[in-house]
Amino acid sequence: MDLIIDRWLHILSGITWIGLLYYFNFVQVPMLGKAKADGTAAGITKHIAPQALLWFRWAAVATWITGAYYLMRAHGIGDAFMLQGSAAFIGLGAWMGTIMLFNVWVLIWPNQKKVLGIVDASDEEKAKAGRVALLASRTNTMLSIPMLFFMITGAPAHMLGIWN
Repeated sequence: MDLIIDRWLHILSGITWIGLLYYFNFVQVPMLGKAKADGTAAGITKHIAPQALLWFRWAAVATWITGAYYLMRAHGIGDAFMLQGSAAFIGLGAWMGTIMLFNVWVLIWPNQKKVLGIVDASDEEKAKAGRVALLASRTNTMLSIPMLFFMITGAPAHMLGIWN
């Protein structure tokens, strides 16, 4: 029973994380240029982006922790991370999720703090930080597609509704 609850929490936090990732990449970033042109960008960068990034960061952590717990209980975390046996597919998804978590906390968030003015930075530093954050975010968007595939295909048959 605890695996079902953990998997549900993993999926819920993953929906939050990936949903916000897609929001940033497909809605906020493309529309920020238009918002700058009409003078409404300040509201987005001051109020919306920091709150969305808060949820984004912690949803990433919750997704990773609940996923690691699930792997440990359902597959043996060693087999998954070593890509061995029946845990190999879900292990690929776990590795991609781990890379994505790293990108969130080490590349995206520290650089977004500069872009949003949360920490002091020169215009040159802000431009560079924006580029790094954008590239890391786009990398996560691309990794999310195979990561979701391996997360689903790596689940035990009983979790997918396949009964042998």
